Amino acid sequence: MSKKQPNFLLIITDQHRADHLGCTGHPTLQTPNIDGLAENGVRFRNFYVSTPVCMPNRATLMTGRMPSVHGVRHNGIPLSRQATTFVELLASAGYETALIGKSHLQTQTGNPPLSKPKAPPQGVCAPPEDLAEARRGVYDGDYGQETPGHWKQLDAKVETPFYGFSRVEISKGHGARADGDYRLWLEERHPDGTAILGPDKELPGNDYQVPQSWRTAVPEELDVSAFISDRIEAFLDERDAGKPFFAMASFPDPHHPFTPPGKYWDMYKPEDMEVPEAFSRNGWTPTPYVQELHDAHDRGDPITDIIMAHGLSQRDALEARALTCGMITCIDDAVGRMLSALEARGLSEDTIVIFTSDHGEHLGDHKLLLKGLAHYDELIRVPMIWSEQGRARNGQWIEGLSGTIDIGASILDRAGLHPYNGIQGQSFLSALDEENAELRDAVLVEDEQQRTIAGLGERPRVRTVTDGRWRMSLYHGHDWGELYDLETDPGEFENLWDASEASAERARLMEKMARLMAEACDRSPLPLHQA
Repeated sequence: MSKKQPNFLLIITDQHRADHLGCTGHPTLQTPNIDGLAENGVRFRNFYVSTPVCMPNRATLMTGRMPSVHGVRHNGIPLSRQATTFVELLASAGYETALIGKSHLQTQTGNPPLSKPKAPPQGVCAPPEDLAEARRGVYDGDYGQETPGHWKQLDAKVETPFYGFSRVEISKGHGARADGDYRLWLEERHPDGTAILGPDKELPGNDYQVPQSWRTAVPEELDVSAFISDRIEAFLDERDAGKPFFAMASFPDPHHPFTPPGKYWDMYKPEDMEVPEAFSRNGWTPTPYVQELHDAHDRGDPITDIIMAHGLSQRDALEARALTCGMITCIDDAVGRMLSALEARGLSEDTIVIFTSDHGEHLGDHKLLLKGLAHYDELIRVPMIWSEQGRARNGQWIEGLSGTIDIGASILDRAGLHPYNGIQGQSFLSALDEENAELRDAVLVEDEQQRTIAGLGERPRVRTVTDGRWRMSLYHGHDWGELYDLETDPGEFENLWDASEASAERARLMEKMARLMAEACDRSPLPLHQA
């Protein structure tokens, strides 16, 4: 293990559940390059997000703080430019920093918000605009750098430093909405790159019926995964070789739409995928929220064109799984190219490679697709690999609990940098060498939406605690909840919320959740004086 300040390559995928890698037990999916990272590194079996949604969990990754603390409670709230990130601390210590791929630290659509301020009663004066929020200047600064309007400018780019990154080349959006530096890169390599993006440009031979799937006309060598590996290689060539580096390779896949390019489209067959247990499970009673999603599907009116979970058929589930596997193998090949680039430049020995994802995906489990507010294992547990030469436990599993919130603290620890006040992540470095190293005894997961959700109501909130053996979820404004024994019921079908035999566990987890929520309260800023 190198004693000098190491380089870091953080690879993050989008909407990628923990069990969808060869090295985490998938029976069909081929991911030899990521598997190689696991063989030469450490895998985390119980690694959880702080929220199963893109923007807030990416903000947690960057800040090491819970969504309720850093303020990005749900998609649509950009991370404050005043927030301190671990990348800024690396940059201040001399690291060269780069973000290639998806950012999603700011809003991407430019669409108006769904949450509106409540109008005052008749005869009551509304506060002036600068006093309408609990804090002034919340959105002071440029928060439109990932919107379509920004990228219509001829000289469009992301202004740096950007949350600590000195080099930023982004791919924003998915499928037909792909934009940013990726679109510019594509148009340099294709006479009319925009003419091959989107479902209306799809190639013939699409027999799939699962929503949001099409056979993209973008060839694999021009896919966003190729863009990311190409630009990481360019960064390695153009960086200051006298400085250590931190580079984030952020893939927007395997997030829907389901559009694996080229050879990856039919690399996997639906009939070769495992049928989710929910389709053969008898006597299963979903929560009111999940039941409403099932009912909407059965009525023939599921909402399938947004990012939120919806019901689906068994055929849809198997198709989504096959196409997702194709997208993941496409990513794995890009990972292989990046690892080869490190090797060719003599950087492998001094570079720590980290692999994770921002949240999971139902993929047919519990008869659902995409993501929502049901905190099943497939949504809140993600892959995590730390690959560093010379670690004592390389090739082994870490069984203890950790999560996205701990990544920044662990990177700072390995770089020899003391964290800033208010960071809530805990370094897990000791577990890379010591089998019985103490990690978290439970993980808190927060969730909130600005949408009105059938079965949950307006702007729903969920809080979940898991200790690896049990998972309990509370839904704000509802007297029902969820409680599962993950040892006897790993599929999470037997809700023990009202079961008398589980009342002691419910009480224990209620206390644990209260303690974790108290622990998550902000400790920044420090006081100026005693009083």
